[in-house]
Amino acid sequence: MRSGERPRGPRGTRLGDRLLHVYTWLIIVWLSSPIAVMILFGFNDKKSKSNTSWQGFTLRWYAELFDISDLTVALRNSLVIAAVSTLITVVIGTMLGLALGRHRFRGKGVTNFLVFAAISTPELVMGASLLSLFVSGNVPRDANTIIVSHVLFSLSFVVVTVRARVVTLDPSLEEAARDLGASAWGTFRQVTLPSIMPGVLAGAMLSFALSIDDYVVTSFVNGSTITFPLWIVGAVKTGIPPQVNVMGTLIFGIGVLIAIGNAVAARRRT
Repeated sequence: MRSGERPRGPRGTRLGDRLLHVYTWLIIVWLSSPIAVMILFGFNDKKSKSNTSWQGFTLRWYAELFDISDLTVALRNSLVIAAVSTLITVVIGTMLGLALGRHRFRGKGVTNFLVFAAISTPELVMGASLLSLFVSGNVPRDANTIIVSHVLFSLSFVVVTVRARVVTLDPSLEEAARDLGASAWGTFRQVTLPSIMPGVLAGAMLSFALSIDDYVVTSFVNGSTITFPLWIVGAVKTGIPPQVNVMGTLIFGIGVLIAIGNAVAARRRT
């Protein structure tokens, strides 16, 4: 072999690598195809109630996005519920993640078990148990019970992401801040919180996504409040309007932009 020439692997190895790349892209395309169909049919110039066959291109549904009042109310309910539940979840989950990742206390093992048990609990079981709780306590089911339910099933995800970030922190940074005269709150605000912020933001985005598209748990505790997923399921029998595809496209696009922005910000910090 000549000097500086890279050794070549067997032909079978190169062929296996290419097949693996092709297989990976096929899986990505297959997983992305429902989203692509949703985006495409947001531009479908349909002539009937059905929106299942391509009939032409139009931007009409973007201009008439809020023409269906019930759908607009359902989307607004979902956005408000997701925003409020995410805010509550992030505050509680961040504190619990800090406690589990930084401190030792009696009952820590049980708390960790309950956190992961909530993640693994089927939504059907979660919804039925919450319905039983609200009914036995004579709690009226409305948007507030939806918020409480969403906080309960998304809290564990925030705790896990924040805890994973906390265990990687260098305690000497906080000790240095205290030695330089910073108070406990000042140390948390200027040192600890910025360090764990990527985990907090990741937990917040995950909590928001889980809340805005939840159907199973919400259907148990919603009462007369209709959210975006509930409205879509109810409209299946009569035909889903293209506005649903447009709203889904916009929600997906905003989520992608937030994820890209978070990734870019994290890379700049690094």
